[in-house]
Amino acid sequence: MVREGWLYAGALLAAGAVVAWLAGPAFGAPLFVLAAFCLFFFRDPERVVPEGPVAVSPADGKIVAIDKLPGGETKLSIFLNILDVHVNRAPLGGVITDVQYRPGRFLAANRSAASVENEQNVVLIRDRDSEVELRQIAGLIARRVVLYRKPGDRVARGERIGLIKFGSRVDVKLGPEWELEVRLQQRVRAGSSILARRRDEPGM
Repeated sequence: MVREGWLYAGALLAAGAVVAWLAGPAFGAPLFVLAAFCLFFFRDPERVVPEGPVAVSPADGKIVAIDKLPGGETKLSIFLNILDVHVNRAPLGGVITDVQYRPGRFLAANRSAASVENEQNVVLIRDRDSEVELRQIAGLIARRVVLYRKPGDRVARGERIGLIKFGSRVDVKLGPEWELEVRLQQRVRAGSSILARRRDEPGM
């Protein structure tokens, strides 16, 4: 459970208790239900992170777009529905070289325009010979993107690095040195699903 979950659930439980005491249990019940939903939404299960020359999914969800970009890069878009785990993880180990917060709109996260127009954090992570771009993108309901790390921080593959609240989208941009191992509409899990494997490793 992430800290935000306890904060939201605690506030709702306290409000529900007050309402139930003043107006009766039936009036406090909706707040107790919302508190239970927050505990579910902000869950943070452990994941088994694969080893080897791989990039893992930064988010739970469904791959809704795979776009080939100039220069051989590939962009993958992962849509998180309201029931998915919303903790974000590092796709590869390395150093965070840059973080940019970009204010924007709150279009539905499953629309392609959300990648450009919505509020987002753009995070660059570099290892010894590769760089991955990660975008935490707010959605129609998710109006807060949270990053736990800053430029200069070293992260491990699969490490928890952030959170998007209440439905969202995560984009990952990989260079030409990566060979995809996922397909469109495939469901992935943060920290454990392999998105791509590095081409230039021995034996590839």
